Amino acid sequence: MKENKIETESAALNYGGQAVIEGVMMRGSKALAVAVRNPAGKIVVHTEPLNQRIYGSRVAKMPFVRGLTLLWDALGLGIKALMFSADVAMDEEDNDGEEAAKAFEGPAQWATVAFSLSFSVGLFFIMPTLLATLAVNILPTDSQVVASIIEGVVRLALLIGYIWGIGQMEDIKRVYSYHGAEHKTINAYEDGVVLTPETVARYPLEHPRCGTAFLLTVVVISILFYTVLPEMNLLVRILSRLVLLPVIAGVSYEFLRFTAAHQDNAFIRFITKPNLALQRLTTREPELHMLEVAIIALERVLAYEGGDEVVEGTAVIESTPINEKTTQPTPQ
Repeated sequence: MKENKIETESAALNYGGQAVIEGVMMRGSKALAVAVRNPAGKIVVHTEPLNQRIYGSRVAKMPFVRGLTLLWDALGLGIKALMFSADVAMDEEDNDGEEAAKAFEGPAQWATVAFSLSFSVGLFFIMPTLLATLAVNILPTDSQVVASIIEGVVRLALLIGYIWGIGQMEDIKRVYSYHGAEHKTINAYEDGVVLTPETVARYPLEHPRCGTAFLLTVVVISILFYTVLPEMNLLVRILSRLVLLPVIAGVSYEFLRFTAAHQDNAFIRFITKPNLALQRLTTREPELHMLEVAIIALERVLAYEGGDEVVEGTAVIESTPINEKTTQPTPQ
């Protein structure tokens, strides 16, 4: 696509986000914005600055360490954005988002982050280790390599099964559509085109920096790490998974960052195909009104990053009616 090109600063600022309930959260290096469509059809958008002790510090620029810092903070931001979106999207009243923006702060937010992280580690790391140990005890082998491969296969099966399973829920299908809207919007912005729902709809559902791609990368790299470990009993094996998890996450983040920056290389595109393919489970083609929400979220972040601090806070935007029967162009 070469029409309607505009100048962007995507090389200098790394934009990303996530889908939330009836909306999208977009994040830059200085601010985040959550845009949600309320029951009245209006778009409630909340914009706030990011903690520069995290995003503007030297740690945020240190390879392997920056991934852990940013991922931990992103988990907290993601949960906060989800709670905001739930308050706006599920309120029977014409919610202006003011109370939602103040909700879920402090200990409650971080307690939920800790619970979510503990649940994920237990399901995707400790459980596969237990199942692999049981399998090796049954099979006529005690090979550490075999155990690690079985563990990796179980971990991958759990990940794909979990993503596919929750994707069968109607509410999650809509979240996956907003996930597609987030990807399409960032792809369009990075391509330098004017952001309109009709233009953004032409872009791919997949994006190389997606969190789904990160999860698959973690699984693959964990297999490589664990196969070189010496023989150990079950307790030490579980502890090794917990201790090495930050290291694996840091390496995975750097790998994802590197491959996303070199998509012009044929070999890089080849090895990242599984990452992009898995995103087909977590994204769906969005409707035009979903793309409108994603565009507003990104534009608010861009405005703040560009020095317009007036956009900070919560606002209600009257939505322009969009003809959903308009044929959406085929994605690139």
